[in-house]
Amino acid sequence: MALTSPLYYTVIPVIAAVLGAVAAVYLRPGPTMASAIQHFAAGVVFAAAAGEVLPDLKHSSSLWPIVIGGAAGIGTMLIFKELGERTSGQTGLAALVGLDLFIDGLVLGLGFAASAKAGLLLTVALTLEVLFLGLSLAAELSEVALSRFRRVGIVGGAALLLPAGAFAASGIARLSPATLSGFMAFALIALLYLVTEELLVDAHETPDRPWVTALFFIGFLLLLVLEQLLV
Repeated sequence: MALTSPLYYTVIPVIAAVLGAVAAVYLRPGPTMASAIQHFAAGVVFAAAAGEVLPDLKHSSSLWPIVIGGAAGIGTMLIFKELGERTSGQTGLAALVGLDLFIDGLVLGLGFAASAKAGLLLTVALTLEVLFLGLSLAAELSEVALSRFRRVGIVGGAALLLPAGAFAASGIARLSPATLSGFMAFALIALLYLVTEELLVDAHETPDRPWVTALFFIGFLLLLVLEQLLV
């Protein structure tokens, strides 16, 4: 598979981000629907992390690169969390979302570096996550006196950092297998952070409903089914 091919797949989550922004400014989904999307996306992302990234690391013999990459991932996510708590205002939020999207693109590109199947499944998982990011950012921008078109445009501009992350990953893919294992460990931590500290935390800001909670497991199961169909 050509190293540039992940860039083509990043078009899908970029479109999803824009669609999420359009939904936020025109349809304005309620908190229950937003929570449902988050639960479903969290299940899909968790399945991608557990089913695609983790098995590759378990079969890798590169212990220290994995330890270093995992530690770097933990440190980066803690810094990311701290920035999120200190960031105020729509400009800071847009910058933080852009950084999140860059990391998503990096993870997606690393998935394709591991295998085409892992890349495709991560494309599905991250598309759902990016859809919600676009929805959230556009909703936050509604507090500023901006036109609907400009709000969607800001989200679309931030989403372009996702292909930038995938492009960076294409250079990483040329490195040694041991180094690539270290970056995959970083990607695993990033995906787990996305599920536990972003999607599910925000999803539980509204009262839980059984059908909403079930969507986490439905998303997890559907990605496992898709994984089997791609064998």
